[in-house]
This record gives sequence, structure tokens and C-alpha cells, in this order.
Amino acid sequence: MSVAAERIERLDDLAREATSAGDEGRARYYVRLAKRIAERNRLSLPRRFKRFTCDACDAYLVPGTNARVRLQDGHVVVTCDCGAHARYPYE
Repeated sequence: MSVAAERIERLDDLAREATSAGDEGRARYYVRLAKRIAERNRLSLPRRFKRFTCDACDAYLVPGTNARVRLQDGHVVVTCDCGAHARYPYE
């Protein structure tokens, strides 16, 4: 595993911890930093990281706290507090 991939995973953990501690601004900073590192090193973000971050406002999503999760016609629909939607298929 490359240094950049390890750093992205660490930033994912830090964003989760910051969100649970109530520090939304710091969590957003970690999410933006991880996205920049992935972009610079031409890496794809881990699936878990993609699913739990908002593309519109870079918030780290916690279902029930700042995100609403619903099942709809074979998709999981995640709605952030900012109003952005993300849809993921499931079987």
C-alpha cells in the first residue's frame, strides 16, 4: 500500500472521530485533504470513504445525525443536511 493510500485511510478515521466529537469544520478539512491527496496521486478513494462523504459540501456523513438514509426501488438514497442526494444500488 502506498503512503498516499495509508494517509487517505488515516484521514478517513480522523474525519469520523472529528464528526463524532462534534467538530464538523475539522471533519470537512480532513475530507477535502483526502480528496486532494487522491487526486494528486491518481488514486481512487475507498468505497467506504466515498459513501460516507457528501460531494456537495464535503461533510462526513453519519446516518441519523447529519444524513438521512432511505431505501427506494433497489437503491440506497443518502440525503445530506445540505440537501444533496447520493444514490447507490443494492441487491
